[in-house]
Amino acid sequence: MPSGDDFRKIALALPEAVEKETWGHPTFRVRDKMFAGLSEDGTSASVKATKEEQAALLAADPETFSFPDYVGRHGWVGVDVTRVDLGELRDLITEAWRLTAPKRVVKAFDAGA
Repeated sequence: MPSGDDFRKIALALPEAVEKETWGHPTFRVRDKMFAGLSEDGTSASVKATKEEQAALLAADPETFSFPDYVGRHGWVGVDVTRVDLGELRDLITEAWRLTAPKRVVKAFDAGA
């Protein structure tokens, strides 16, 4: 079962990712553009996604994934960190970072991965 610490380690391992407290909880950014947010207690999070990915996740597992307030209409996905598989969490965070990071940074990451 993943924790908020696992979420933080995955997010901060990505190139140029930084943590910044915003609205009273941790957010994760690349070049000051947010790609994920974590609740204060680390049990829930939201990640940037495409609207298609959001729809697929919500349909597949509505107990783990949700439509977050404010940013859900932009494709973001709410995640119950205590229920999601660690590998899937890593994929979700990495994909959120990819959607946000500059193209050349993503290209360099892919070349090294």
